[in-house]
Amino acid sequence: MPDTTPRPALKVAVQMDPIESVAIHADSTFAMMLEAQARGHSLWVYQVKQMSLREGRGDRNAPRLDRLTARARPVRVERTLGAHATLGEETVLDLSTMDVVLMRQDPPFDMAYITATHMLEHIHPHTLVVNDPRAVRDAPEKLLVTHFPDLMPPTLVSWDVQAIRAFRAEHRDIIVKPLFGNGGAGVFRLREGDENFSSLLEMFFAASREPLMVQRYEPAVRAGDKRIILVDGHPVGAINRVPPEGEARSNMHVGGVAQRVALTARDEEICRRIGPHLRDHGLIFVGIDVIGDWLTEINVTSPTGLQEIDRFDGINSAGLLWDSIEARRAAGRSAAPETISAPA
Repeated sequence: MPDTTPRPALKVAVQMDPIESVAIHADSTFAMMLEAQARGHSLWVYQVKQMSLREGRGDRNAPRLDRLTARARPVRVERTLGAHATLGEETVLDLSTMDVVLMRQDPPFDMAYITATHMLEHIHPHTLVVNDPRAVRDAPEKLLVTHFPDLMPPTLVSWDVQAIRAFRAEHRDIIVKPLFGNGGAGVFRLREGDENFSSLLEMFFAASREPLMVQRYEPAVRAGDKRIILVDGHPVGAINRVPPEGEARSNMHVGGVAQRVALTARDEEICRRIGPHLRDHGLIFVGIDVIGDWLTEINVTSPTGLQEIDRFDGINSAGLLWDSIEARRAAGRSAAPETISAPA
């Protein structure tokens, strides 16, 4: 039977990129907003550059509280092309008065992103920030995965050209990618004997002070790079992203094609291993990438894939996500609920 338990209406602020430009039939943030609105929650939107943090007011007899504000606008959303968002007047919103803040701006995971997590810590967990800003800061997707070395393919994170050269000599066919990149940007496959190797490293290190991630190329990627969505550490669905012909990357930003896929026993094992860590650290909405038998990334900043999973599996993944958020609020804002309902 459907859950008919009354839910308290929540005030929800969404920290995101401009809502006017979202793809309403693909964007996961938009799906989350539609579901929140259907549940009677009120929505506001703002961008990171509209946030401000300053000292609060206090006296000798009262604590001084820092104030985190944002120039935000109330919004109503609907799945109508060209008219998907109706925005109200801009106001200075005290984010500590919100029940929930969704941190949904896209990476890159740079100092601007990191600064936003520090600012949001001033209101969390009094206001539930999804995902936990400290955990997001501590878990950039290409580094969190290194805490589960037996689940991932051979991997090197390094500035050292000699170490990268030795890794290439060992594995011959490798993938090189920026440690804090996203959407497949800057990802290169280098086969044995590729004469662009040295030039490519010079280009990377001239443009950035960050190390590179280097992984053994997995031929299984030709059959697809699986994106699995976890809500509070539990898998709720997956899609398979198949790279186009002549392309090593499967990201849908660069032409990858989404296909329906079921979880394998290995996928379920990976989820069981990482799920408790995600749940215990307030990482409510996570997307992991699996190629063949190997976990390659744990995406916690702004995961995607909800709408594609819903179309293939006939579920309401945004609904499962809001079930978890509401349960955390009811259980004391940041505490993980004991269970979450997953699709049969």
